[in-house]
Amino acid sequence: MKTTTASVFLLFIIFSITPSSFLFGVANATNEPVLDIDGNEVQTGTPYYVVSAIWGAGGGGLALGRPSGNPCPEVVAQRRSGDDGIPVIFSNSDSKDGVVRLSSDINIEFIPLRPRLCQTTTVWKVDDYDHSAGKWWVITDGVKGNPGANTLTSWFRIEKVSDVYYKFKYCPAVCETCPALCNEIGRDFDGEMVRLALSTGTGWPFYFKKAKKLAREIQQVVHV
Repeated sequence: MKTTTASVFLLFIIFSITPSSFLFGVANATNEPVLDIDGNEVQTGTPYYVVSAIWGAGGGGLALGRPSGNPCPEVVAQRRSGDDGIPVIFSNSDSKDGVVRLSSDINIEFIPLRPRLCQTTTVWKVDDYDHSAGKWWVITDGVKGNPGANTLTSWFRIEKVSDVYYKFKYCPAVCETCPALCNEIGRDFDGEMVRLALSTGTGWPFYFKKAKKLAREIQQVVHV
């Protein structure tokens, strides 16, 4: 895994923008809530498993991955079919809204089920550019909250695929003066594991399954 700087990331954005992907962070006005697999509104601060909507070869849920040789920060990886992965919680850029909504900027944070070796955060972000594959991966150690230019890489969106199936996008609108990419998020194999990465395709569909334990209960188990 290679660590990149903010300046390299900005240069990539500037030289990779096309007319279809170029935007100036205009917030989407839609208020439609995201629904879990049971048809209930997805709530911020509540843990959910993010599981592939395509079963079998489509794999299972998302979880923390630790690449050999450079395990920290961890990456956003996908487990095999039948494994729901590790739950996440969502946080809105609008902290007053407790419902996760379509096309709105959100932070996504894993809630680990056991103690971790890495001292980095479990908040998702876009980083770790792979020159050989020409890809930006989704990893952890992002920043939660503080929407703006300094946290641009840590904001994601959820878009609808069908009634309870959704996909992720990296299309931040938290900085009105910042040019930004607007990419779907798909899956790719890095030679070791299946991971999330920015894509020029249609993205990968997932559903959200509410965890039985609350986030604070999970955190208490981790710290016991």
